[in-house]
Amino acid sequence: MSLDHISEEEAALREWLLATCESDGHAVVEVDGDEFGAPYAFSVGAWRCFGAPEAVVVGLPKDMARPLIDLYVRRAAAGERFFPGLPYLDFFDGTPLVVERVHQAFYPEYLGSAMLLYPSGQFPALQLIVATPEGHFPWSRRAPAGFADWQPVLTDSGQPESWRPGIDGP
Repeated sequence: MSLDHISEEEAALREWLLATCESDGHAVVEVDGDEFGAPYAFSVGAWRCFGAPEAVVVGLPKDMARPLIDLYVRRAAAGERFFPGLPYLDFFDGTPLVVERVHQAFYPEYLGSAMLLYPSGQFPALQLIVATPEGHFPWSRRAPAGFADWQPVLTDSGQPESWRPGIDGP
C-alpha cells in the first residue's frame, strides 16, 4: 500500500491510529459482524511501539474482544512473548486461549487498517483463539456446530500450523 494515494478518510484514520498509539501504546480497531462473517477486532501499534506481533480476535463480542487485545498488548509490552500451541489459561478465568500465526493472505481482510501504519505489510500478527468455556477449540470434534465458521483459524490451511492439536498443542 502506498501512502501517497490514500483517501481523506484513510488519512484521518491513520492520524487517529498514530495519535492513539502515541498516547496508549496501541489502538484497537473493531469491525461488526454481518451476514458474511463474525465480528473481529485487532491491534494496531503493538509492533511499532513494543516489537510485539499485532493481535487479531475473531468471533468474540466487543465487550470481550477489546479487553482481550488490551490485556495481550499490556502483557507483550511488559516483555511477555506468546508461543503458538501453548494454552494460556489466565486471560478468561481458566478458559483456554492459544495463539497462531496469521497468514499474510488474511492481512487485507482482517488487519487492513494496520497497513496505514505498516504500508509494506511487513509485520507479524498472531490470532488469539479462544476455546468454548468447556475447552473446545474450533478444530475440535466436540466444538459446537458452526464454531469453526464463527471463529475461523487465519492460517493458510485454516487449521493450526504451528503445532499439532492433541499431540504438541491443545
